[in-house]
Amino acid sequence: MTILTGDCRDLMPMHGPFDLILADPPYGDTSLAWDRRVDGWLPLARAALKPSGSLWVFRSLRSFMTTSRAFADAGFAYAQEIVWEKQNGSSFHADRFKRVHEFVVQFRRADVPWSAVYNDVQTTLDAVARTVRRKKRPPHTGHIDAGHYVSEHGGPRLMRSVIFLRNAYGRAIHPTEKPVFLLEILIRTSCPPGGLVGDWFAGSGAAGEACKLTDRRYIGCEIDPKMAECARARIASVLPFTEGTRP
Repeated sequence: MTILTGDCRDLMPMHGPFDLILADPPYGDTSLAWDRRVDGWLPLARAALKPSGSLWVFRSLRSFMTTSRAFADAGFAYAQEIVWEKQNGSSFHADRFKRVHEFVVQFRRADVPWSAVYNDVQTTLDAVARTVRRKKRPPHTGHIDAGHYVSEHGGPRLMRSVIFLRNAYGRAIHPTEKPVFLLEILIRTSCPPGGLVGDWFAGSGAAGEACKLTDRRYIGCEIDPKMAECARARIASVLPFTEGTRP
């Protein structure tokens, strides 16, 4: 578990190849001082990604539409997307809907077919527990026995592409911090156990915490020295819940 301090374009390529790259770059949607698009990192990420690996990127639809060509030019192909629905959101204009969702899009290397990309399909626990109850009706003439139900296992269900999770509002370390459980879902889906996750815009280290909880190796990079220290402290405080957790 490592947090590097500096520009991801300078530091991260030398630490690959990665099984999975997570990226939550500035969207460039606002006038905030830190919300400035970072150019040139996509080709470097593509070169540092294993053939079986993939890239998950957090962004607004507006940001994706503005930068979509950059992904293709860097050698990435679209794989799938999910929508993170949160309990409260943000609205910068009074004449627009309150935005309570973010897009998370998965890309694969364009030279690799989808069938060769690591993909562990996720299911939901509530679907596994669901049952079908069937009633056998008793006869209505002669000796009437008690009716009875037979419960049948409903089987697993694929996780939905719209995932509702509370954000870290009120307890966030970083202004755009993502829920650890959401990051766990992405990591379990796209990185094999023991694999290496590269977090190119580490922020508060939430992805590092998720990697520690899921037994994946982790290298993150954060350009803000103070935030990088917070991320290191956060990851160090997480207990190794699994025996195979790597330092």
